[in-house]
Amino acid sequence: MSGGIGPSGDILLPQDEGKYKQAQDSNRPQFSKDSPTLQPRRGIFTFRHLNAAAAAVVLSASGMVSLEDFAFVLFSFIYMHAMAKVAFPNPNSFSDPPVFGENNKLLGLYVSIAAVIGLFLPIAYIFGGIFAGDKEGIKAAAPHVFLLASQVFMEGVAFSGGFSLPIRVFVPVFYNSRRIFSIAEWLRAEISKADEQHSGGTRRLYIGRGLAVANMALWCFNLFAFLLPVYLPKAFKKYYSDHKVKGAKGQ
Repeated sequence: MSGGIGPSGDILLPQDEGKYKQAQDSNRPQFSKDSPTLQPRRGIFTFRHLNAAAAAVVLSASGMVSLEDFAFVLFSFIYMHAMAKVAFPNPNSFSDPPVFGENNKLLGLYVSIAAVIGLFLPIAYIFGGIFAGDKEGIKAAAPHVFLLASQVFMEGVAFSGGFSLPIRVFVPVFYNSRRIFSIAEWLRAEISKADEQHSGGTRRLYIGRGLAVANMALWCFNLFAFLLPVYLPKAFKKYYSDHKVKGAKGQ
């Protein structure tokens, strides 16, 4: 995860370190039988990325996702490829190594907590709302879950597609910024239930409010205390320093 629930290859959970190393080995240039030139091989999607894509598809089919959110995901895909061509091409034939170390246990714990609060609990809340008949509650929570699931998948696209580090930074920053507005709408909807007949009961009312507040705190912290001041500068420094080294060798 790089601000999402990934991993995208930039921040790895301990159980994914072996998968990353295997992916890096498969990414190394291979000789083709039909050509003497090197044929680079790209990375692969992880099980988490595919699960995220499935969650986004299910939410899309439910009718709880607006056209604006669909358009946002489509725009992010197009803009990501445009920036990769025009502004931040990848100088390597395969993905760069992670920005952070593979054995960072504290960061792995942070990723796990973000996954539980940001994705798993809201999904459970939505399924609980289906059985409880809480249509307003699940409708308000769905956009955040859809965008977060889409973010996880797009992080997989950015990494497995061999995009440069600035592009991989763009995905979590772009999506995290958008999701804060979705979470604000979710929180506003939960608070407005105080004067309504809540079909899910008092317990569900407080659970919904607690989840909305927790996600607002988590993703504001993630954007303003991690992505912008820590992850983004490290990624850009690594990208441009690699360019300088390659430029110096080429002279």
